[in-house]
Amino acid sequence: MVNEIDSESLSQRLKDPCPPLLIDIRTPTEMAQGIIPNARLLPMHLVPLRLNEIPNDREAVIYCRSGARSYHVCAYLMQQGYDRVINLRGGIIAWARHGLPIVSPGDLSDVS
Repeated sequence: MVNEIDSESLSQRLKDPCPPLLIDIRTPTEMAQGIIPNARLLPMHLVPLRLNEIPNDREAVIYCRSGARSYHVCAYLMQQGYDRVINLRGGIIAWARHGLPIVSPGDLSDVS
């Protein structure tokens, strides 16, 4: 069972002294349209190759466009032994629908 969080709850959690890590697993083209502030960019197809970039000692919220791909990534990470991953229900679409901030990712040249 994948844990999920809604946009408004996540927005509040990001104000905590030790906020969860945000990981955007969309394609670079999708990311170029805007990301949630301070998100790490890790396209879905690279997750298995870059597991070492996802800490297991800190809560991580995974998101995509609608919440479907990130749900599967959370399930995959849980199979790999990660127990602190959370799916953003509704993805960045729900985040934007609630009027929450989206910023330009800047230079995406480091994303493959």
